[in-house]
Amino acid sequence: MNGEEVKLSGNTVVNYLVRGNGKVSEQEVVMFTNLCKFQKLNPFLNEAYLVKFGGQPASIIVSKEAFMKRAENHPKYKGLEAGIVVERNDELVDVEGAIKLKNDVLIGGWCKVYREDRKTPIVVRIALDEFSKGQATWKQMPLTMIRKSAIVNALREAFPETLGAMYTEEDADLNKASNDYSIQAEIQQHANNEPIDIVEDELDIKKESSSEVQDAEFEDIPQDNPNVWRRT
Repeated sequence: MNGEEVKLSGNTVVNYLVRGNGKVSEQEVVMFTNLCKFQKLNPFLNEAYLVKFGGQPASIIVSKEAFMKRAENHPKYKGLEAGIVVERNDELVDVEGAIKLKNDVLIGGWCKVYREDRKTPIVVRIALDEFSKGQATWKQMPLTMIRKSAIVNALREAFPETLGAMYTEEDADLNKASNDYSIQAEIQQHANNEPIDIVEDELDIKKESSSEVQDAEFEDIPQDNPNVWRRT
């Protein structure tokens, strides 16, 4: 990264680059290490880190600074404009920066990203109530935080081939919810649509005694599906 070689090991990730009280799995460590490798992220500069709480799946978090560095290095990047969206006199108004009038009501954030190969900018507007988690930072600096989230989402849309797989702490939950919804929708749409015939000769169940089954060896499927076993 930036001309410097960064070495990561599983122990280094577990001992120094994980936040939260959960224990990360080997699979999550490998995914994190590969993300850093392929996206050229330096976790020692807080460009990326793992967050794990209890038994929940770990989240791979990327900093806003990493997004900005990647955009700055893209040959087609031509700058951005960003700010907040407020309600003023019953109208929505885009305000540049992160400052508002006393009577303005904060509604969300906006960002425009300019690319050399596009005639119009990529424009993103996001709602405050979808991103604010009620944490201390959001309570103390809601204008700054919603503007930051708008920038990250706009950069991701502007450069999907470079930033599409990276998520900051503010939008990691939205990404997980989107993935969960997609999985459930896929199940509801396609589950049980095709009959599956199990041939007894292939399984050879009737030819094996219970003791033979107990003595057989099994191979554990990776942790993403711990309830499934494959006969070997």
